Amino acid sequence: METIKMKINDIEVEVPANYTVLQAAEKAGVRIPTLCYLKDVNAIGACRMCVVEVKGARSNPAACIQAVAEGMEVQTNTPALRKSRKMTLELILSNHRMDCLGCVRSNSCELQTLAQEYDVDPHKFEPKTPLQPDVDDSAVHLIRDNSKCILCRRCMAVCKFNQHCAVIGANARGFKTHISSPFEMPLSETSCVNCGQCIAVCPTGALTERDDTDKVWKALEDPTKHVVVGPAPSVRVQLGECFGMPIGTNVEGKMIAALRRLGFDKVFDVDTAADLTIMEEGTELLHRLNNGGKLPMITSCSPGWIKFCEHYYPEFIDNLSSCKSPQQMYGAMIKTYYAEKMGIDPKDIFVVSIMPCTAKKFEVKRPEMTAAGVPDVDVSLTTRELASMIKRAGIVFSELPDELCDPAFGIASGAGHIFGATGGVMEAALRTVYEVVTGKTLEKPDFVDVRGIEGIKEAEYDLNGTTVRVAVTSGLENASKLLDMVKNGEKEYHFIEVMACPGGCVNGGGQPIQPGYVRNFTDLRVERAKGLYREDAAMELRKSHENPVIKELYEYLGEPGGKKAHHILHTHYTPRGL
Repeated sequence: METIKMKINDIEVEVPANYTVLQAAEKAGVRIPTLCYLKDVNAIGACRMCVVEVKGARSNPAACIQAVAEGMEVQTNTPALRKSRKMTLELILSNHRMDCLGCVRSNSCELQTLAQEYDVDPHKFEPKTPLQPDVDDSAVHLIRDNSKCILCRRCMAVCKFNQHCAVIGANARGFKTHISSPFEMPLSETSCVNCGQCIAVCPTGALTERDDTDKVWKALEDPTKHVVVGPAPSVRVQLGECFGMPIGTNVEGKMIAALRRLGFDKVFDVDTAADLTIMEEGTELLHRLNNGGKLPMITSCSPGWIKFCEHYYPEFIDNLSSCKSPQQMYGAMIKTYYAEKMGIDPKDIFVVSIMPCTAKKFEVKRPEMTAAGVPDVDVSLTTRELASMIKRAGIVFSELPDELCDPAFGIASGAGHIFGATGGVMEAALRTVYEVVTGKTLEKPDFVDVRGIEGIKEAEYDLNGTTVRVAVTSGLENASKLLDMVKNGEKEYHFIEVMACPGGCVNGGGQPIQPGYVRNFTDLRVERAKGLYREDAAMELRKSHENPVIKELYEYLGEPGGKKAHHILHTHYTPRGL
């Protein structure tokens, strides 16, 4: 790779020739402040926080878009630059509603952090008329308050370029510019897929998930309710970030202890339902392969992807697996199998899931998700909402002991754990399908070809003389490219895994907020996924079909894919307009 030599604050560095000044500064150990920039998503130089002085240049360029050059000399922290950044922040604050004490993003707001670092006067350009909330709360998963928006355009960039949807953008011009949907439509009336990626990248409190914690507190205080909770696979390697732990730290034991101390009657593991999903999905795949069913079969675990398919690719609805997601299988089994076993009326069981995903808030409200005649899951909380509950309860998370889940839904395989990473569902399915079809035992059940963060991954496997072609994709822009190739006849597969969020659930819209300077130089997808793969590799139980709990559940369900299993664990989907 071609490199160049340059100076950052008189420090000589050698960097790749295709670097920007921002990247070169990071290599030199210098952090240049940014607000609008987001690596691989938004590089528009609009916020002017990252301007630098370049020797010989007639003006100060934005470091996020300025290419490096041989012999370039850059200053990032002169008195003039500090004065300019302070003024920029004060001007931004002049059009920003500052109710920091009541804002969910207080202490994780990038604007607040920079304002403190640059010692700004928040009232220097204060408007005569205080700004009022400008809220769209029509969507089931998020609330948008434009009075806290700084027009960085990260949200619209990630919605368009990563997620294909482009349901939000900059409307009007000049001082009237604001982020909204086309024709000022409520977000709920657009083809938004509820993925929450816009929330994850917002630097302020302009975009937040809809807080459902009060519903859970109310249920916990209701003596007539039996309240159970189950976290998703990826939550265990993300929750620790909310308490200052390194990215990718597995806090499963402390998480379970915290949930018990919050007052839940039972703490279960949605990973068990992930194993159940593999049994049903693997059976469905084999049935389609052997009986001329609709191919390729496409996974149905990601509700953001499902809604995307319903809106943008309805012609592929018949290709979707009819299996419910692990969240919904978990809820359905709690209100059928568990309810019968415990002698509790399903109406008196309140099921809570802890998810990396804001789209799960939409999924729990789907009318078809009612195996016992009541909603399979009552409330879906994000990882961030769980952290908020733990803090509000005064629980010192770092000092908690490690505890285990309750029986019935307390054992999961390594295959269930890796569901949270892109390729994890595919790998888990292949482990089971391979052994079922060939009758051979996989000594090393690692299908590494489907791992990694590439947008589209392909592989072929020999199942007793039959070549099975598979593909894995994450991020809906990548999903769109893959589906177009299938539709046009350019590609032919038997099985496809799709995750709505780039990198899978580990990068879900409900995961802990990380600021731009972390996102720009640390690949959260990789670091978080490492925690899941480490857990899988350390386990003796690594295949879904070997899970003893799953075997017990099928004494109740009958055979995989059978009539009772289909009634409780499967569903259907509906085309939606754009």
